[in-house]
Amino acid sequence: VTTMIGVLIMMLSISPKMTLIALLILPVSLALVLLVVKFSQKYFKAQQATLGVVNGQVEEIYSGHNVIKAFNRENAVLADFNAANDKLYESAWKSQFLSGLMQPIMQFIGNLGYVAISILGGYFAISGRITVGNIQSFITYTRNFTQPISQIAQVSNMLQSMAAAAERVFRMLDEEEEEQTAGVHASREVVRDGQTVTEPVRIEDVEASVTFDHVRFGYTEDKIIINDFSADIRSGKKIAIVGPTGAGKTTIVKLLMRFYDLNGGSISIGGYDAASFDRSELREMFGMVLQDTWLFSDTIMENIRYGRLDATDEEVIEAAKAARVHRFVQTLPEGYGMVLNEDATNVSQGQKQLLTIARTILADPKILILDEATSSVDTRTEVQIQKAMDTLMQGRTSFIIAHRLSTIRDADLILVMRDGDIVEQGTHEELLSYDSFYSTMYNSQFK
Repeated sequence: VTTMIGVLIMMLSISPKMTLIALLILPVSLALVLLVVKFSQKYFKAQQATLGVVNGQVEEIYSGHNVIKAFNRENAVLADFNAANDKLYESAWKSQFLSGLMQPIMQFIGNLGYVAISILGGYFAISGRITVGNIQSFITYTRNFTQPISQIAQVSNMLQSMAAAAERVFRMLDEEEEEQTAGVHASREVVRDGQTVTEPVRIEDVEASVTFDHVRFGYTEDKIIINDFSADIRSGKKIAIVGPTGAGKTTIVKLLMRFYDLNGGSISIGGYDAASFDRSELREMFGMVLQDTWLFSDTIMENIRYGRLDATDEEVIEAAKAARVHRFVQTLPEGYGMVLNEDATNVSQGQKQLLTIARTILADPKILILDEATSSVDTRTEVQIQKAMDTLMQGRTSFIIAHRLSTIRDADLILVMRDGDIVEQGTHEELLSYDSFYSTMYNSQFK
């Protein structure tokens, strides 16, 4: 900018009329550049989009190589990749070709400007208004003036690619963020020094009772999957949620932890609306063991300690013993110091699930959520885990999602879901005492 301002002053000092002709080059160049950008930018956007698709395919194919080989899908996968790669090639060469036109166009327009300046300068020199030396100086200044513009034209393909990529990034950043803190904290009235004051409720003081009051929810507003869910669960009870796949069992758990907000109704914990707590505070009350395990590339000791970061090694080992994980850890070469690899493939699926159970035991939460927690272990290990879970669930409110109905026979209350609603509820014996939907599901597992 400083160079262009200085050069412009020198040009004006030599000849204002010739400076005007030099400046006329800029809007003509800008108009042609904008014309090229108008046609090329859509190809840059397509290039970034298809590049994302190709990168996703490469990552997916690499990580799922064994599955592709097992199902003999090499040719189909290759055809999909070639189709995406051809789209990338098509958009890439068009975008690069069009953006590559900018520099020649700028040079052509610049040369036209030099011709105009030379003709006008020659006329002024003949008429004695200017010297030939000043004309030469002016042409040099003109080149210095247009040089930054030419440099921008040289990197225009990178600038356009950056703009297309930035558009995708900012589209994500512009999405509305989830509200992490409650507008008004859950509060309670207490008497202090003879006066009634309102203070925030601490989660340590909240009972683990849960009330679902006409809960209505859909991942999109036009597709409601939980229609009218109501249940009153007292603190310390063991609640089983059963039903066919897609009935909404896991969705209820997600709503309980406020991974999503409700379309209607309310969920209360200890008499306080779950929406009035900060999300982080609310989730401190829960411990989860899901079907899918999540472990980190770290030692077994630190993976279990993730449940409570200030836990001592002795407390970690006690939690491991309670989860029946201590014995198999001792058989490993480095014991609790063994480092799990990136995908935790150096331990079995059942062992991974035992580690997540130990992590939950260490966290010592008020409310437990077990979503098919023993789905990846053998029957003998399942019995051991069930005993550990029975000890863990004493005095805690527990939500158990299970497909194997034999594992929830001792639940205090069984909620039977179908198509987003509770169709039946009661104990195991009560539900089997008549021709219920639960009895049909239960008996079908033993035929």
